[in-house]
Amino acid sequence: MDKEFVFELIEKLKDTKVEELEILTESGKIRIKQYLGPKEILSQTLPPTYYIPQPVVEIKEEIKAPVETQVKEEIQKKYHVIKSPLVGTFYRSPSPGAPPFVEEGDMVSKGQVLCIIEALKVMNEIESDVDGKVVKILVENGQPVEYGQELFYIEV
Repeated sequence: MDKEFVFELIEKLKDTKVEELEILTESGKIRIKQYLGPKEILSQTLPPTYYIPQPVVEIKEEIKAPVETQVKEEIQKKYHVIKSPLVGTFYRSPSPGAPPFVEEGDMVSKGQVLCIIEALKVMNEIESDVDGKVVKILVENGQPVEYGQELFYIEV
């Protein structure tokens, strides 16, 4: 066997899915092995039962989402929700040593300041738009808040 024949054979095998080739002749023996890559090897050697099905995670999310939506709808029916009108940092009091604007259980009137949200070094007062009782404060002092994030539940 000459070298040109071997190199020509290798070149022709590159575009095929032949993994191993062995040729026996009077003058000798030649064996050529080709690496097919991890995906091709896995699909040829592992039975399909070893693959982990992905929909299991999606099913859990689908079950969880309606429950969360139901809870939010019930809260919105029962309480008035004050949401953040902007992105910033939530503060319960006008200054670090001062008492908070409101506590859970306090009665508030329309236009009363509930908190401050700092955005770009500007202090924005967030006022109540209803008369009622503060049932729940949902954000800790000094925590970042997002636009539309729920801040307070007020029982009207």
